[in-house]
Amino acid sequence: MITDFGVPTPTRVKRLGTIDRPQTHDPRNQAPMITPTKEPVGSATPDVTISGANDSRQNRTREMQLIPEALARAHMHDRLREAQADRPAVRLIAARRMQRRAERASLRARRALAMAVMH
Repeated sequence: MITDFGVPTPTRVKRLGTIDRPQTHDPRNQAPMITPTKEPVGSATPDVTISGANDSRQNRTREMQLIPEALARAHMHDRLREAQADRPAVRLIAARRMQRRAERASLRARRALAMAVMH
């Protein structure tokens, strides 16, 4: 279509919907899914039905579910061992602090006694 000035008018292009912005949200009006032509229909590998394989798969999933619990238990054991190793050091620090406090109290008592004797 051409306007009076000889410039073609832009035609409205019909845009197809995308995954993020579908043309319509109504599933009945959406385009049908197209199966890929690279893979023939029914070519998916069937599940293994051997009982031993299923049992090992079951055990593996059970073990996988218990991994976080075992990891938490190991972390807790490590923290407990660290705390037990730190206890003597903490006791030593507390003992030194109490010793300094007792020495200061002893000096105060000596000063008080000296002041009482001198007056």
